[in-house]
Amino acid sequence: MNVHHHTHAEDHIHGEKSIFKKFQDYLGEFVYGGIDGSVTTFAVVAGSAGAGLESSIIIILGFANLIADGFAMSVGSFLSTKSEKQKYEKHKAIEYWEVDNLPEKEREEIREIYEAKGFSGELLEQVVDTITADKDRWVDVMMKEELEMAEETKSPLAMGGVTFLSFALFGMVPLLIYVIDYLNPLDKNLFFISSILTALCFIAIGFLKSAVTDTSRIRSILETLILGGAAATLSYFIGDFLENLLA
Repeated sequence: MNVHHHTHAEDHIHGEKSIFKKFQDYLGEFVYGGIDGSVTTFAVVAGSAGAGLESSIIIILGFANLIADGFAMSVGSFLSTKSEKQKYEKHKAIEYWEVDNLPEKEREEIREIYEAKGFSGELLEQVVDTITADKDRWVDVMMKEELEMAEETKSPLAMGGVTFLSFALFGMVPLLIYVIDYLNPLDKNLFFISSILTALCFIAIGFLKSAVTDTSRIRSILETLILGGAAATLSYFIGDFLENLLA
């Protein structure tokens, strides 16, 4: 009876692990979508604030940027993942053809690959025989060792979706206070509040980015803050300059 419970618990743990692995697979895309979303939207907000535009205009410009840029980024992510998959399949088909039609040449290539890894004599021949005994294994080794290609396991649709979701989610943060002000006017410095909220957003993204790139959390957070801050500062002064020039 206990054994039965044990396997159930193990299945549950295994299930959770695979969900976590799936989440990890797409975390990189989520982070880069979030960085782009928050930086570009905050740059739009900063430029508009520098030019002294009203909340309603900032909301229109911000959301237009959010949807258009987010969509463009997600399409880019979808197409690049799809083309990686297609490239892999194309080369795999070529390798299968070569294994079928030029077996001696391909066998020699396997021998050279493992000779370079330090195998020799009887052991080398055993390795070559074992690998070439199974066509799928043979092609798999050729893909990894000769072409240095790894199969893209992520779904292009999911990659595009995660990018758009993250872009929109983080990109909305700089606009939040302007939406609130539009619905219920606040007598506050909106750009200052937006800057604080966006800085917190950058800190959260920097923290996630450190998990993806496996680097120092502090460094990752500072990098994201500096990058976002620089883009916004530039936009603010350009907005201010153009407003003075054209006024």
